[in-house]
Amino acid sequence: MIYKREIMVGGGCGGDGCVSFRREKYVPFGGPDGGDGGDGGGVGVVASLNMADLGLMRRKKEFVAGNGRRGSGWRKRGKRGEDLAISVPVGTMVFTRGDSGEEILLADLSTPGQKVLVAKGGRGGLGNARFATAVNQAPEIASKGASGEERHIVLEVKLITDICIVGHPNSGKSTLLSAISRAKPEIADYPFTTQQPILGVMPDDRRDFTVAEIPGLVEGAHLGKGLGNEFLRHAERTKLLIYLLDGSSPTVIDDLSILEKEIALYKGLAHKPKIVAVNKIDLPEVQARLPEVKQCFAKFGAPVFYISAVSGQAVLELVRKAMEMVDQASRDEEIISQAQITIFRPKPRK
Repeated sequence: MIYKREIMVGGGCGGDGCVSFRREKYVPFGGPDGGDGGDGGGVGVVASLNMADLGLMRRKKEFVAGNGRRGSGWRKRGKRGEDLAISVPVGTMVFTRGDSGEEILLADLSTPGQKVLVAKGGRGGLGNARFATAVNQAPEIASKGASGEERHIVLEVKLITDICIVGHPNSGKSTLLSAISRAKPEIADYPFTTQQPILGVMPDDRRDFTVAEIPGLVEGAHLGKGLGNEFLRHAERTKLLIYLLDGSSPTVIDDLSILEKEIALYKGLAHKPKIVAVNKIDLPEVQARLPEVKQCFAKFGAPVFYISAVSGQAVLELVRKAMEMVDQASRDEEIISQAQITIFRPKPRK
């Protein structure tokens, strides 16, 4: 799956203006009647729920809108060029390149149907009827249509989810995702089974919750090690992080420390609400050392659950707490967004 791509977009060229004179029987001195050319079409990027990634840009890297038609006699304006709409997944960020090559954000398409114009079409040329004056009543000139705007843009998809499951390779993320949602990820007993983010839906009476699993994180993931750095950006927009730990690991506490470090070093994700889930407690060796593990997590600041994604033990309690924390995070975001709205209240005139 493709989550980042640079493409070239170009607006259509405007149509040329027309040089024409009115010639009719019984109409002396008809005068100039050349029409204007049509404007070129524009290129827009629109967010769509029907798109999962940027696979459309796998081979095609240039997107150009239609050109405007030439004007004609009788002051007829040329037809406008067809606009081009590029469909992208919801959560796509659109960047343009600055003079020094830096990426400048144009739009964040976070809602379905949201659209941004990335390349304007060229203006149509003027017909000779536009150039008639008292001095020059029969102009034989018309202007050409302008070229459309061309630019390189960068599209980057960042999934918008309620919950994101992060953890080390082979900690049981895919098993947990299949247990709490309708997703059917590949499950195997070797690390890095997940090669790309996988989305699932948790049904609820009030609404459906979206949950994502990203590839396993290893130490140094924020620097590009392993697969985590490529997909950590999908955790930026989630409302809740579930740190999934392998309970059979002899260094389960150190595993949590590494996860927290990698999350914190990637664009400040440490402020996200989180839940810790210790997995595989159905194994006998984990059961034997479970009291010791619980004592280590006794003073941890976030909620801690001891679960088995295979047998379903304590998974329902984890899901209920996750939904509760997601709802609270949504309410907090709404309060913050309302507080940022500036309301001007002008004083009445005396």
